[in-house]
Amino acid sequence: MNIKEKERLWNKNFIITCLTYFLVACSFNLLMPTIPLFLSGELGVSPSKIGVVLSSYAAALLIIRPFSGYLVDVYARKPLLVLGISLFVLTFLGYYFAVSVLFFIMLRFVHGLFWGLSSVSANTVAIDIIPASRRAEGVGYFGVNTNIAMAIAPYVAVQIYDAYHFNALISSALFMGSLSIVTSLFIKVPYRKKLDKIPPISLDRFILVRAIPIFLNQLLLAFGWGTLVAFAVLYGKGIGIKNSGIFFLFLAGGIVFSRVTSGKLVDRGYLHQVMAVAILLISGGYVGFALVHDIYIYCIAAFLIGTGYGTLFPALQTIYINMAPASKRGTANSTYLTGFDLGIGTGMLVGAWLADIFGFANMFLITGGLSFVALFIYWFNSRHVYEKGRIICP
Repeated sequence: MNIKEKERLWNKNFIITCLTYFLVACSFNLLMPTIPLFLSGELGVSPSKIGVVLSSYAAALLIIRPFSGYLVDVYARKPLLVLGISLFVLTFLGYYFAVSVLFFIMLRFVHGLFWGLSSVSANTVAIDIIPASRRAEGVGYFGVNTNIAMAIAPYVAVQIYDAYHFNALISSALFMGSLSIVTSLFIKVPYRKKLDKIPPISLDRFILVRAIPIFLNQLLLAFGWGTLVAFAVLYGKGIGIKNSGIFFLFLAGGIVFSRVTSGKLVDRGYLHQVMAVAILLISGGYVGFALVHDIYIYCIAAFLIGTGYGTLFPALQTIYINMAPASKRGTANSTYLTGFDLGIGTGMLVGAWLADIFGFANMFLITGGLSFVALFIYWFNSRHVYEKGRIICP
């Protein structure tokens, strides 16, 4: 294989990997905005209890992510990927029988465990496939699939829920998840030398210790995504937006718009500028979302927030990957994903509590304020931590 072929990004293997993660992410995100609708409309559950249900999966992710990173660094990655996706898809069957808050909490927790293994495995396999010289660009394109799923699937889910109710959604999620199992079987993972011995369990096998300051900064930004995916639809209905699911279409538009260019800018050395612009867009989007109750601002804010997060995701993941040796890529990915898990779970739980007390508009205003704080922390602390701790030739 010549150098040119090695540096090729869009090969068959990378496309199949992207398709696999897109399908499994779609199946997962079909239920994210509709569980609150089901719990609120069918079971009469309050926002604070809905927050507990939604955050239970994030609690499971916090438990399983570090172990998943260790597993994919030590054992063969493709079998772990196929196993994780298969168990994840089978768990959807439980939603047919979920009729109480306690059952939902338990089911979401189990689902979170298998989603954690699947997502860490898929991200690490993708990074193994992407050429090192095009890593940020490749991570950006790979992330487009997942973030489009996070945006489009909720929109489709609202349409299915309104027309055919909750069980039809479960069936749709099962179908897409089953397709992802099939496509995952065709992924060819690059050869990796087998370890002479299993490394001892230690803290740095579960979390990228040198990146902890960046991890803490990330929590403030992930908090907003948690409030967004959990309550954007309920908030839209509350301010009179008839089809509030349209929010996710504009969110997806912003993500696609930013993802295809931000990775290239990071690879060209503009990492910190990209991060600063991303956080500013996120902050401004939340403030507009909270203060102006109008369909046009509702959509514009969605586009700005999508552009911000679409820019942020590949840049932030590249930071973690560049601070880890190749033998700890699973740990780096696990740390990156755990940061979002913890922040998203906190956003769902604390956001629900804030909404109960202050209303959804003020909750999103507080979210925008936290994003502004994250910008100052990044510029005056996190970027220096990265420059000091990065590995030039991972």
